[in-house]
Amino acid sequence: MTPPPGSAATHAPLGTDARLPFLDPLRLLALGLLIAYHVGMYYVSWDWHLKSPSASAALEPWMRLVNPWRMSLLFLISGAVTAIALGRGSRGWLGGRLSRLGLPLVAGVLVIVPPQSYWQVVEQMGYRGSYLEFLPLYLGGHGGFCSAAGSCLILPTWNHLWFLPYLMAYTLLLWASARAAPNWLDRAGNRLSHRLSLLTLLAVPWLVLAAGRLSLRPWFEVTHTLVSDPLAHAQYLPAFVAGAILARTPGAWPAVARLRLPALLVMLTAWLLLLSLPDAPIALLRTAYAAQQWAGVMAALGFGWVHLRQPTAWQRQLVHRIFAVYVLHQTLIILLAVALRPLALHPFAEGPLLLGGTLASAWAIVRICEPVKPLRRWLGLPAV
Repeated sequence: MTPPPGSAATHAPLGTDARLPFLDPLRLLALGLLIAYHVGMYYVSWDWHLKSPSASAALEPWMRLVNPWRMSLLFLISGAVTAIALGRGSRGWLGGRLSRLGLPLVAGVLVIVPPQSYWQVVEQMGYRGSYLEFLPLYLGGHGGFCSAAGSCLILPTWNHLWFLPYLMAYTLLLWASARAAPNWLDRAGNRLSHRLSLLTLLAVPWLVLAAGRLSLRPWFEVTHTLVSDPLAHAQYLPAFVAGAILARTPGAWPAVARLRLPALLVMLTAWLLLLSLPDAPIALLRTAYAAQQWAGVMAALGFGWVHLRQPTAWQRQLVHRIFAVYVLHQTLIILLAVALRPLALHPFAEGPLLLGGTLASAWAIVRICEPVKPLRRWLGLPAV
């Protein structure tokens, strides 16, 4: 899910306030892609909270096109925005940032996410109680919802909101490092500014991600539990830090833009390799996954810098509300999917209806809640 609301700014020495406006529309597109991806999860064979009766492998190659890099891009954008905010040196910034992430997380775990877990236990574990009967079990941490394979659902849970505690942790780490060494981001950015090449921007980060995947993937799965998730941290913390350094590197974004076509080519080549050679040596597959992951991020940033530097009025309206839409979207996908099931629509008809209905209902809820000041902070909307 998602970076906090707020405008992005450019690389600059501490205390300045230059802007990088292309990050805001790029974040909108990244979050739109995330919502579409979660709609797709209803129709593929992979494990998810709810499955369409028509679920198959047909959509999976296209899901694999974006899966390696979609969250890394959001973490990189978040790292850039965080470094920019640190550069402004605003008093009370950290508390405000953690509040804007933490309050929607609490609201999500207690209010927004429980319907997801309810329909998951109804579908996957045969639960026959009502939602009102389920809710005390959810809030009380009931451990008896287990699959036939023996895995048990951990309740309460944050589900799609796992991004928020990770972002809070990484924000704290970057803030602490900036307190301990106030100029390290500027020093790192200045050094990188003299070495903006395909090697430093594309190859070295790819090797870092590949090393993490090669060394950790044999022992760990991604769990989204924060405290016991080394494989996820090996992917997302480097992306967050890379965003922070790039935001403070003079000339970084034009250099990234110059690499957009090579990055796109690497991303597509790695994707095709992973699709066409599923039985290749596992080390090759994991290295290719890391290549697709980082090259996808660089391609998105490069094309974003070229094409998204003049945000439109509607983009400026959306950017202040997209975080709240993210907070709401997955529960709405599941509720709408349940509501549409009796119609037995073909996925080609149901899928767009599900995506459009999710976006429209999330937007309606956000606009209804906006005038209610106490609700704004719990949804992640900016203060009036």
